[in-house]
Amino acid sequence: MNHREEVTCKILTEKVKKGVSWQQVADLIGKSKEWTTAGCLGQMTFTSEQAEKIGELFDLDENDVAWLQVVPYKGSLPESVPTDPLIYRFYELVNVYGTTIKSLIHEEFGDGIMSAIDFSMDIQRENNPAGDRVNIVLSGKFLPYKSY
Repeated sequence: MNHREEVTCKILTEKVKKGVSWQQVADLIGKSKEWTTAGCLGQMTFTSEQAEKIGELFDLDENDVAWLQVVPYKGSLPESVPTDPLIYRFYELVNVYGTTIKSLIHEEFGDGIMSAIDFSMDIQRENNPAGDRVNIVLSGKFLPYKSY
């Protein structure tokens, strides 16, 4: 385990101990709950000001706060098929609908990709009498492949 993973473990431990929600952390630093959560889980880089606030909230030391400001290694999933049921459903979704999504994006935009860098995500509860639904909106800039 690298030190950034240790900082993530400290954050998660303190989050549970203090009963803090991701929305509360996001409100503290002025960012979306989605981006803030990704950052606290080790996938984004915080500014000095953001890292200090997170450090105070989660009782992190100055070394931990410094690690929150280091560009992380991206990719939080294991290299094999994920076993967590919720994460596996996203794997399954891409496995089943990936070629459909790719085909429809190429038909609409041309040959290219959806950016995960120039990107936003919104996760909301959608009330439904048949059972509440998870509404996830992923919005990424289209980046066309260039000829050269």
